[in-house]
Amino acid sequence: MASERMAVMHPQEILINWSPQETRVAVVENGAVQELHVERALERGLVGNVYLGKVARVLPGMQSAFIDIGLERAAFLHVADVWQPPAAGESLPAHRSASAPPKPIEKQVFEGQALLVQVIKDPIGSKGARLSTQISIAGRQLVFLPQDEHIGISQKIGASQREALRARVLALAEAAAAQAARNGQGSGARGGFILRTNAEDASDAELAEDIAYLRKTWARIRQAAQRQPPASLLHEDLSLLQRVLRDLAGEHTQAIRIDSMEQFRLLMDFGREFMPQAAARLQHYKGERPIFDLFAIDEEITRALGRRVALKSGGYLVIDQTEALTTIDVNTGAFTGTRNFDETVFKTNLEAAQAIARQLRLRNLGGIIVLDFIDMGVPEHQQAVLQELRKQLARDRVKTTLAEGFSPLGLLEMTRKRTRESLAQMLCQPCAQCQGVGRVRTARTVCYDILREILREARQFNPREFRVVAAPEVIEMLLDEESAHLASLSDFIGKPISLQAEGTLGPDRYDVVLL
Repeated sequence: MASERMAVMHPQEILINWSPQETRVAVVENGAVQELHVERALERGLVGNVYLGKVARVLPGMQSAFIDIGLERAAFLHVADVWQPPAAGESLPAHRSASAPPKPIEKQVFEGQALLVQVIKDPIGSKGARLSTQISIAGRQLVFLPQDEHIGISQKIGASQREALRARVLALAEAAAAQAARNGQGSGARGGFILRTNAEDASDAELAEDIAYLRKTWARIRQAAQRQPPASLLHEDLSLLQRVLRDLAGEHTQAIRIDSMEQFRLLMDFGREFMPQAAARLQHYKGERPIFDLFAIDEEITRALGRRVALKSGGYLVIDQTEALTTIDVNTGAFTGTRNFDETVFKTNLEAAQAIARQLRLRNLGGIIVLDFIDMGVPEHQQAVLQELRKQLARDRVKTTLAEGFSPLGLLEMTRKRTRESLAQMLCQPCAQCQGVGRVRTARTVCYDILREILREARQFNPREFRVVAAPEVIEMLLDEESAHLASLSDFIGKPISLQAEGTLGPDRYDVVLL
């Protein structure tokens, strides 16, 4: 697996466009944008932040406590989220054991107590943030659990590799703890770790670097907890800029260019301390042109928000994203090929396989994804397209699962882990006119709706006149093609009907006013 992933890696650049309100990151390979990441200052969440909280109130009846962490609303701590040390002989903390119910919260916390807590759910509406006293710090390959001694492994890592990975991490973690104790930087406690999915292909050097970063971060949190007063923020989860060094940069990254000198210096300081290999590739971009203009990235963002994706051969993809799943349809378009129909279909599907994998990364599409390639009558062609898609998906840093083959209906099913909002969900909102449907009723349909509405109102009320307020194209049709029907209705109800065009109304919005 590792050799396969490394074989498909291409040299890449990471471009960072920073402004006080928004950070945008583009991962570029061979001149083409492969990934886009956006973080806005006003929309950044609190999940992962560590605070020194102060217990404001204990509620035994709800088995909960309100914790002051310095926010507008007190945060919420449930007894199930209170970490309990393992009993003698236990390998896991007691709160993970189904046979050991937690102690009542009133026996674990008290009003006025200073408590180290971490946000596990952002505030929503009138509800405060939800907290846990089980601290976890995420790295690139590992999650550090400083209060545990357990070594856990992601369920998505193959069972055949788990024990070997566990032994490697255990040896590296014990060596790091021993070194820290010798240097007077800790007690020698190893702590626990969970191996993330992308640790499957990590080298010992990468795992050791992650362990060093996580232990150093935990040491800083403990030191801050001793200096800061209650209701203080001790650790903020990494910003997008810092996650570039932790999660996006790798051995195949040639340069990381950022267009802000101030942020370049801050990121360089962070990188030198925690991720020196990634920091060595960091550069300050001083060009006159905006950094995203180098590869027309703003234009790429616009295209990534559309349904249709053109292929170089003349074919195209149609991508539809819904709540439950995403469908991608492949079409030949203007591509007719040079030999025969089967060859045309095969070449279009091969190109589509490459484009689909890129669009999944670019748009950050997750969940269930159904691919409708053009039907192929040659089994060898199907296998070649399937193999090409697997090869392209291997480049994805997000976990993907592809079905073994095409379904009886010729569809290919896959899943891609949801890691954050898709690009469209982050940058767009449902259309106010169509309410997210993607279509609006025709002017003629709206005309007939209006005629029925007038007849309905005339049966209940007796106004002097009916006035129709609608979009200009609807009014124009009522005056022209539907004028005879309008006149007949006016004669039938015995009331005049006047028309008023309103440009601010959507194409299928109208109002019937009784005068």
